[in-house]
Amino acid sequence: MSNPYLNPAIPSPCYVCDEALLERNLKLMQRVQQESGADIILALKGFSMWSTFSLVAEYLKGCTASSVWEARLAAEEFGAEVHAYAPAYKQQDIDELLPLVHHISFNSLTQWQRYQDQVLAAGVSAGLRVNPEHQEAETELYDPSAPGSRLGIRAAELEGADLTGIEGLHVHNLCECDSFALERTLAAVESKFGHLLHQMKWLNLGGGHLMTREGYDVDHLIKQLKRLQETYGIRVILEPGSAVAWQTGPLVAEVVDIVHNEGAIAILDISATAHMPDVLEMPYRPTITGADEAGVLPYTYKLGGNSCLAGDVIGAYSFAEPLQPGDRILFEDMMHYTMVKTTFFNGVEHPSIGIIRRDGRFDLVRKFDYSDFRSRLS
Repeated sequence: MSNPYLNPAIPSPCYVCDEALLERNLKLMQRVQQESGADIILALKGFSMWSTFSLVAEYLKGCTASSVWEARLAAEEFGAEVHAYAPAYKQQDIDELLPLVHHISFNSLTQWQRYQDQVLAAGVSAGLRVNPEHQEAETELYDPSAPGSRLGIRAAELEGADLTGIEGLHVHNLCECDSFALERTLAAVESKFGHLLHQMKWLNLGGGHLMTREGYDVDHLIKQLKRLQETYGIRVILEPGSAVAWQTGPLVAEVVDIVHNEGAIAILDISATAHMPDVLEMPYRPTITGADEAGVLPYTYKLGGNSCLAGDVIGAYSFAEPLQPGDRILFEDMMHYTMVKTTFFNGVEHPSIGIIRRDGRFDLVRKFDYSDFRSRLS
């Protein structure tokens, strides 16, 4: 069978979401909800492709937002529960968020105390983000429990605090982790905050639960979630971003030119810094369909982006056949934490957004043009 992402109807560059693969992930999450009793909501910071929300809403309970704009998107396009958390809120943020959200979590006691009366008057369920001071994330950039972290309240800060009006705790310290990392995290949470959980209505376990990755022990996850609810009589909420859109589609790119400088360099119609920033920030090496490490296959190329940034380089890959201008390159698994981070840097053409429907039909749902670039400026 030919690769559906090489369909000539798909323009380059383009992010392509495969609807059937997205639904596969959602069905697994539906199983987790049904067998554990926990609720799963979509973290928009990881995946906010709202043209898919009608499908996602068939399976998940709502969305979690990290800003007013994300909350608006959830309220307007998803049509279910909206949860919010941000490191800090301005008064204007609170004024705009409270009519939109059902749950809101605060990063500090001072923020809660500042807005307490307004939140309670609005009837929104309030929570505090706590820091279990337990590290599981492998990359420091994504570790909320690293020493000196600005995220979450430590147990010592809650000693003797008046928590009247607080209905939940929010914990997030995982990043693409397995269920055993969650089990270790829960041990830390219960050790430090277990005495508070009996007073709470809900516990939000944040994201980083990569339950849709091959090899993830879903049964073990379900066991952990059931135990929590039985022990504390509490609603448990998970808010993954990556797991929802994991392995659901590529970024389609095209070779524009081949140049030579201590080896062959293929210049593409996409940019690492503008369209795949984790390549430079983490760093992260994306998988390319049909390619391998440098030197493994007969033809090796360094792949570079089409911006003027000298370091706009994706890395060296080898291919079975020589690359030519016009050849398509498929960067796999680009739906989560990629589209949400893109920029219009350098005015490089922004990738379009498309969906391969469950019947195999391709829909181009968004194409960007000069007006989008211009509207970002003033």
